[in-house]
Amino acid sequence: MSKTTNALIGFISGAAAGAALGILFAPDKGSKTRKKISKKTRKISSQVSENLNEQVDKMKEHINDFVDDIKGKFDDIESELKEKVAQEKEKVADEAAKQAKK
Repeated sequence: MSKTTNALIGFISGAAAGAALGILFAPDKGSKTRKKISKKTRKISSQVSENLNEQVDKMKEHINDFVDDIKGKFDDIESELKEKVAQEKEKVADEAAKQAKK
């Protein structure tokens, strides 16, 4: 994982732990505390999901760019090879024509 991803995961984990401890030590009834924990858990889960989706989208974009770059390079190589083959065919045809005239 990249340093950014690790930092993001660390920050989210720390925030979640801090929020959970804050709720657990609050002077509320158990039912109210459970509701708060549930609400915070859903919120943090949603944030983590959004961040992961963003990271996945970035990775897909990088992979697509890489694949496009490789395809472009292969297309260039293919064009060069076709050109060289055509040149060699022309040389062979010229040589055959010279040999036929003899």
